[in-house]
Amino acid sequence: MRILSLLPSATEIVCSLGLKDDLVGITHECDYPPGIETEKPIVIESCLGPEGKHLPPGEIDRRINETLQRGEGVYRIRPGLLEETRPELIITQGLCDVCAVPRFSVVEAVRSIKGFNPNVLSLDPTDLTGILADIRRVGEATGAIDASGDLVEKLEERVGEVAGRTRALGAAQRPGVACIEWPDPIFTGGHWVPEMVELAGGRDVLEKVGERSRRIDWQVVLDAKPEFIVVMPCGYNCAEARAQMHLLTARPGWRDLPAVKNQRVYIVEANAYFSRSGPRVVDGLEQLAQILHPGLFPCASPAWERYEG
Repeated sequence: MRILSLLPSATEIVCSLGLKDDLVGITHECDYPPGIETEKPIVIESCLGPEGKHLPPGEIDRRINETLQRGEGVYRIRPGLLEETRPELIITQGLCDVCAVPRFSVVEAVRSIKGFNPNVLSLDPTDLTGILADIRRVGEATGAIDASGDLVEKLEERVGEVAGRTRALGAAQRPGVACIEWPDPIFTGGHWVPEMVELAGGRDVLEKVGERSRRIDWQVVLDAKPEFIVVMPCGYNCAEARAQMHLLTARPGWRDLPAVKNQRVYIVEANAYFSRSGPRVVDGLEQLAQILHPGLFPCASPAWERYEG
């Protein structure tokens, strides 16, 4: 089957099901499994241009908002690529116009090509259950039903292991956690992130389970008095997130936050384990549990780091 992935998490799912060779195109943000970005055609263009990721977060936010206000898409399929790749299955999303090409744009592009009628599958999870269900849906759409079922069962076992260890924790043992998805302006970690915090033995003090990520005032963070702060800027790794920490530390009241006073500020690989609704989000859950309850979840080589600046 010829598969076109317009979503990094979809690329990860397809490859985890053993269908890497079936991919005929991916996005400019697809980077897992390692090397995939050089092996497959890139079919997406961003309004931010090639330098987009290197812009300051505030500038990225400004440019994206201006693009959306003009009624334009943040991403678009490169002209001629659909005709060239002729996919039988296109995997996209309708959850966030800022994260990837939305489903309606894909449908419009497909309709413009005479005699072209691929299956368009939209992945729009809002929680962990939805993520696991989407893995099964990709399996069904690609004929990899057994592989997707086996993968989901293994992921469910790992989620259950974390939940089982934290289930007996009392309210006093569940610290307040603030997940920062974007530093300028401040955005909360939404969708499946609050559920991950809850399963890992914490309380999300900024967001509710299943709610979308949203922009908030800095005062909301100050009022929440988080005991832990987890910095997870969407699309960035630890090193890139660390370079942005001044956008938080320079804010008034930063040093007065309980998490800062007690050196419980952590930076995580958001791009790999939190932003994307793929199999590795379970790794992210395990990492949160290690951060919040190291006694219950010892870790020899963490994929996250404590911020000590």
